[in-house]
Amino acid sequence: MVTRVTTPGSYSAVLNNLLAAQQRQLEAGNKVSTQRNGQDLKDYARSSELITAMRSVQTRLGVYQDQNKLLADKLTTQDTALIRVADAAQSVRQVFSEALASGRVDTLVEDVQAQFSAAIEAMNARYGGKYLFAGGQVDTRPVTATTLSDLTSGPPIASFFANDDFKVTAKLDEATNVTIGFLADDIGTSMLTAFQAFQAFNQGPSGPFAGALTDAQRTFLEGQLASWETVREDVTLLAARNGTNQKRLDTIAADLEGRQNTLAGMLGDITDADMAEAAAQLQQAQLSVQSVAYVFQALQQSSLLNILK
Repeated sequence: MVTRVTTPGSYSAVLNNLLAAQQRQLEAGNKVSTQRNGQDLKDYARSSELITAMRSVQTRLGVYQDQNKLLADKLTTQDTALIRVADAAQSVRQVFSEALASGRVDTLVEDVQAQFSAAIEAMNARYGGKYLFAGGQVDTRPVTATTLSDLTSGPPIASFFANDDFKVTAKLDEATNVTIGFLADDIGTSMLTAFQAFQAFNQGPSGPFAGALTDAQRTFLEGQLASWETVREDVTLLAARNGTNQKRLDTIAADLEGRQNTLAGMLGDITDADMAEAAAQLQQAQLSVQSVAYVFQALQQSSLLNILK
């Protein structure tokens, strides 16, 4: 059997080869320019479900990362506020110690009032316009007292705290829930009680504190040193708990970043083109196009029509 070779048949075969070579050149060029093996999921048919799942996990981890960045800022603000409260307690104790050492209390009341104001301001600290230590009452000042005299005006200490019992809990990742909220009454009840004792003594028969220390005043201040050290230690423990949460958040943030990097690498193995291979494929495709074009041109020149001319 003899296969008949015709000019139209030859042209058709060459054109088909040319179109195929151009398609391979286009695909190879896209790989080189985008550095990707495909343009969308249909180009990764065998791995599309895996890619979709990994991208879903990436999105979820990204949500945790964004949330945890805000939580980190909040915990830093809380840390600053708690340390300021502890520093105020330490400063009151220091003022008492200096008064006992000098025997003079000329500015003692003013100094204690200054530390009282600093502590109240710290317990009323805000983050993002919301009160940090108010529980769920984030738009209400959690501590309402403003001066030492407020504490001896009649109402009990508990009445000066407007926070509720809600403590903020955050989900740091799929498996970790942490209580990060602190309440103003947990922070300041013992402190305001100690301030109240000072103000009551100052207004009582052995007061006011002015000039030289009396024996009764000396005995009172000596007794208060231990109370204020306890107040400082209690608030410092709360600050330490906040610091533990910060450390846990840092650890989880590092874990989330590591998981994101791992997923990015796995996705890259599927979607990212091997640039050396892609460049070689592009060069090969270009040579194929040139070769087929040369054959097409040669076929034109060898046409019977050209010979008859």
